[in-house]
Amino acid sequence: MPPIIKVIIPAFNEADSIAKVIGDVPKEVSEIIVVSNNSTDATEAVAKKAGATVLSEEKRGYGYACLKGMDHLARQTPKPNIVVFLDGDYSDYPEELSKIVAPIVEENIDFVIGARVRQLRESGSMTFPQKFGNWLATSLMRLFFNSKFTDLGPFRAIKYDKLLLLNMEDKTYGWTVEMQLKALKQKFSCREVPVQYRNRIGVSKVSGTVKGAIFAGVKILSWIFKYSFKK
Repeated sequence: MPPIIKVIIPAFNEADSIAKVIGDVPKEVSEIIVVSNNSTDATEAVAKKAGATVLSEEKRGYGYACLKGMDHLARQTPKPNIVVFLDGDYSDYPEELSKIVAPIVEENIDFVIGARVRQLRESGSMTFPQKFGNWLATSLMRLFFNSKFTDLGPFRAIKYDKLLLLNMEDKTYGWTVEMQLKALKQKFSCREVPVQYRNRIGVSKVSGTVKGAIFAGVKILSWIFKYSFKK
C-alpha cells in the first residue's frame, strides 16, 4: 500500500504563485494544505480554486502556519505516513517532491532535506544573507553535533510519527533549524537530496528586508546555541 503523503504550504500573500505551486505537486500526494498566514491578498481564494485545503492562521509567523497545518493533520483519520513542507512562493520545484520522499519510502530514512546546492540554483535565487546564514548555521551544527547538513532548505519531508516526537515549538523564523537540531538530538536518520531552486515570485518577507534577515539570523543562532549547551 502506498504511503499517505500530505503537504503543508505556509503562505503569506502568495496569490501570484500559489496556484503554480499547487499545480506542480505530484499526484501521489493525497492532500495539499495551504495555511494562509494572515494574507491580505487573494491567496486563500486562489488556493481553494486550485484544489487545496485552505486554513487561516492570523498570528503572523512561519512556525505558526506550520503548526496550524499540523493541528489539521492531528484531527484526521487515518493519519499521514509522510509530511512534506514546501514554500508557497514557487522558488522550490514541487515536482521534485517524489525524489525528496523516496529515501523515506525506499530506505526507511526518517527525515529528508531538499538541499539547494549551488550548481542547481538559479542566479540570484538566494540572497547573501541567506547563503551566509546557511553556511554559519550548518557549520555550527557540524561543529557541535557532527551534522552533515549543508542547508536549511524549507522543502523537506519527514515521517509523521517522527515529526510528532520533535514537539515543534518555534513560531517564526527558527522553525527549519529547530526541526533539524531536534532530529539530530533524537538521532533520527537524516538525508539531504539536491534540489533545484529558482527566483521566487514576489519579494521575500524574510531575506527581502534587513529587519527580516536580522531577525531570522538571531532566531536561527539562538536555537543552535540553546541546543549546543542543553544536556
